Amino acid sequence: MTDRPSALEDFVEESGPASLLTAPARGPWLTALRKLARDRAAMAALSLLVLIVAACLLAPVYASAISGTNPFRSNLEGTVTVDGHSMPVLQRSTTGLGLGTTPIGPTWRLGPYFLGADKQGRDVAARLLYGGRNSLLIAGAATVLCLGLAAIVGIVAGFFGGLVDTLLSRLLDVLWAFPIFLLAISLSIVLIAQPITIGPITVTAGSLWLPISIIGIVYVPYVARPVRGLVLSLKHSEFVLAAIGLGVPSPRILVRDILPNVASTLIVFTPLMMALNIILESALSFLSIGVQPPDASWGTIIQDGQGLLYTRPMVALAPGIAIVIMVLALNILGDGVRDALDPRSRLRLRPT
Repeated sequence: MTDRPSALEDFVEESGPASLLTAPARGPWLTALRKLARDRAAMAALSLLVLIVAACLLAPVYASAISGTNPFRSNLEGTVTVDGHSMPVLQRSTTGLGLGTTPIGPTWRLGPYFLGADKQGRDVAARLLYGGRNSLLIAGAATVLCLGLAAIVGIVAGFFGGLVDTLLSRLLDVLWAFPIFLLAISLSIVLIAQPITIGPITVTAGSLWLPISIIGIVYVPYVARPVRGLVLSLKHSEFVLAAIGLGVPSPRILVRDILPNVASTLIVFTPLMMALNIILESALSFLSIGVQPPDASWGTIIQDGQGLLYTRPMVALAPGIAIVIMVLALNILGDGVRDALDPRSRLRLRPT
């Protein structure tokens, strides 16, 4: 039985020994990027994410040029032309006592009310795109805030150890012990009752900084724990011990030696935390804690369609489908990023 040739032996056999001296050097980030580019599933997920983000950014263009409606203003007495016939946006109910109204259903034509209307006579498709802007903005900003706080806490706790590590770890344990939604609701009540001003940022009840702050805080332990464990192992590595022995200041060690080695872990967490934050933001907005009317998010649109599930289910299904697609695409992209940045997956054995 013969041993399988390694990737290095294959390269030498195909290109010749001289190729080892003439091959261009590739940095780890360029190698990971090229490996990610070869992952078809990750690239398909990334393309889908770019398409959704671009569509949400073009929400004002769709509302003004295609839909021709104001997605933030009630249109109770409005009419729309479908197949040459003018009909009211809110139609009189034909069931029971004939009381109440039923919004117009999807027209499935590119134009006004492509996905139908909600109870206020607003275009669901236009609100879906505007809601996507808020949902992605909140989830993205909360992800940056969460990763920043987690990096600071994890690096400081793991590097300095002792009392600092004990205090920060217990604080993370307290945050981790609370159920996520109970903690988010508690923080929202505190922030609504007492607005907080941090420099140019004021967190009030109607501000988007409210859900950003809540979501950015509740997931810190989920990222800070792995970062702390990685720093604990890096602290005993040779290059860190050498820097400490040479008297390099601790802040310089943290920035120049520790942080670059933690960056890959934070990058892997980015799409995964983005997916979790989209779900949490939608849940908070559905509970009227996140985005406040008349602004829209995918969670508030689901709440608007809750009472129309039997008559106009598309009002609630459209944002739900958007959330599912975004979360699945982000998880697939996250798996691809993790594989690309995993050094153990760079050398593959060729089957005999």
